[in-house]
Amino acid sequence: MSNLSPNLTIMLRAAEKAAKSLVRDFGEVEHLQVSRKGPANFVSAADKRSEKILYEELKKSRPTFGFLLEESGEIAADGAIAGQEEFRFIIDPLDGTTNFLHGIPHFNISIGIERQTAMGREMIAGLVMDPIKNEVFHAEKGSGAFMQKRRLRVSARRDLDMAVIGGGDAASKSLDAQTLMTKQFAALMGKTSGFRRMGAAALDLCYVAAGRLDGFWENGLSPWDVAAGALIVKEAGGSVISLTGDKNPVYGDCILAANANLMQPIKKILESV
Repeated sequence: MSNLSPNLTIMLRAAEKAAKSLVRDFGEVEHLQVSRKGPANFVSAADKRSEKILYEELKKSRPTFGFLLEESGEIAADGAIAGQEEFRFIIDPLDGTTNFLHGIPHFNISIGIERQTAMGREMIAGLVMDPIKNEVFHAEKGSGAFMQKRRLRVSARRDLDMAVIGGGDAASKSLDAQTLMTKQFAALMGKTSGFRRMGAAALDLCYVAAGRLDGFWENGLSPWDVAAGALIVKEAGGSVISLTGDKNPVYGDCILAANANLMQPIKKILESV
């Protein structure tokens, strides 16, 4: 890809290096499926290897940026207090861990840049890489969203009964979250053309941006699951909101992403349970 900004260029280079490690490790997962111990420990190590590569590569290029990492938490920039830097990377080194663990080729690397302003935190750049399909989704605030060089736009569907909606599950979440998700799924399922649960939230958000999905919602996500993908949706003409009232959906407990036509109909159904 050419004509990327300096920030997106360093993000892409870091993601490409981490992707090589993940693809190599993913190739070993199939062999580990037959062992009695299983691949869980191996996948955890793969996750950490990817995070280490991303951190080291981005740190070299942007030493004044802080970090919010899935595995390592907050890491301060040189001479700064963690979380108080003007800019910081928000990173998920392996989104779709369960897919990876089971040898399902649908996972991604997610990198976002957040800026601290007088009005609060805002995402200014995001990149999501699918190493298996060789798809790179990216966006910068005010500059549109792209997959490689192709401009992305959310779908224009207006009728919920023609829409395909993506969502998460609550298998690893609290009993309350499981109950809520089950009720929401039941309420929404009969009113759409179909439901997809693909197991990688950042890619689900990018699929909304690309018009492959008409909407996506999930409970109990973390900032690194949402940060890059939320900006990509917005720059593709969609909306991302928190269903729990958080002003910044990146830090919301339950998010909904959709085009402008379907946002309110989906929101009404999800909030009705």
